[in-house]
Formats: sequence, C-alpha cells, structure tokens
Amino acid sequence: MADGIFFWGPVTSKEWCEPNYVQSSYIAEFFNTISNIPCIILALIGLVNALRQRFEKRFSVLHISNIILAIGSMTYHATLRQMQQQGDETPMVWEMLLYIYILYSPDWHYRSTMPTFLFLYGALFAIVHSQIRFGIGFKVHYALLCLLCAPRAYKYYIHTEDTLAKRLAKLYVATLLIGAACWLCDRLFCKQIQGWYFNPQGHAVWHVLMGFNSYFANAFLMYCRAQQREWNPKIKHLFGFFPYVKIQKPKTQ
Repeated sequence: MADGIFFWGPVTSKEWCEPNYVQSSYIAEFFNTISNIPCIILALIGLVNALRQRFEKRFSVLHISNIILAIGSMTYHATLRQMQQQGDETPMVWEMLLYIYILYSPDWHYRSTMPTFLFLYGALFAIVHSQIRFGIGFKVHYALLCLLCAPRAYKYYIHTEDTLAKRLAKLYVATLLIGAACWLCDRLFCKQIQGWYFNPQGHAVWHVLMGFNSYFANAFLMYCRAQQREWNPKIKHLFGFFPYVKIQKPKTQ
C-alpha cells in the first residue's frame, strides 16, 4: 500500500466501523476478517460429529454451508470489493433455505417438490444478486427468510422435553440477540465509536457470536431430527463444557 493505493484496489462495497488496512497491508478489515475463524472451527466440529455418527446428509451440507459462509465473509472483509460482498450475502440466503428445508421437510408430503423449489429459488437469487445490488432490500429479504423459520423452530422447542436440548435453543436465542445488538451498535454509532480510545469491534464480535449461534442451532436441529428418527439422542459435553449430540441408532439402521 502506497500513496493511498490499497492492495485490493479501491473500496467498492459497504464498509464497517473498522479503519481499513491498519493492522495489515493485505487485509482491509483485519478484525472483521479473522473473527470468522471461530465460525469455521465450530462448523468443522459439527461436521465431524455429523459424519462420525452418520447423521443424514442434510446436516453435513448445513455445516459445510456454514464454512462457505464464513469464508465468503472473510474474503469480503479482507477485500471490501463488491463481488466479494455478493459472495458473502448469497451463501447467507442459501443457508437460510437449508434451514427452511430441515425445519419443514418432516411434514412435507411431496418430498421432491420442496427441495426442487428451494434449489431453483437459491439459484435464481444467486444469478440476480450477481447483477444487482439490493442494499436494504437484501436485509429485508434475509429477515423474511429468518422469520419463516421462527414458527417451526418454536414448535420444536415447546415439544422438546430434554432440559439440555432446550438450553441449546436458549443459547441460540441469546447469542442471536447479543450479536444483533453488537451489529446495530457498530452500524448506528460508528462515528462516536471512532472517537473512542478503544474500538470494541462490534461487527467482529457479531461474527464470533454468529459462529456459536449457528453451532447451537445446528446441534438443536440434529437433536430434534434424531428424536423424530428414534435414535435416542443425548446432549453430551466435550471436556465437560462444549455441547454436542450423541445418538444411538437401532441396529437395523
């Protein structure tokens, strides 16, 4: 970087409340970039658990989508380029379509219709989004997809009797609310924050919390699905702290 020329070229995407190219000449928003690493690690832990216990492929795909989303976010914040921003936002929509499928598919009688529709919807969105910048429209669209998940997720919660499984759902809500507060503060009060001696890096904190948020959501859904399949799920804790789902399938499965 020299004379105001950045390594990745001029900024063409939305910027966040972190000075550009301060910590590294090769990474535009350093903390917003590296804060995605916990998301990848947590998704890998979930993926290993899903593969090792032979959960349905949908959960492996879900964990992989979390990894893709984190990598997309890293490239976006590292470059602050429009194409990379779209590479962050499109996987966000794909991930929500996966959640919709996992939440609603047990009660969907026409098995091929729903995944076909969601796949075509995701492909169409990717094509359109590659050509058009939605701005606030993207946020509204993403929020609507999240709201579609809420009723079924709540139904699963109220029909879950296991206290530890319910705790996963509560941790999901807690990390979502705290993370959203960090995201909003970073966005709305950026001018004031830039005048502080210490920048709390609210957007980076949001990334870390969303990594845990996705892990808790995935683990809760894995538990609920295992219950539906009568796989006798239990919530265990790695090192007495980190929760994961352990199942015992019937010998015929």
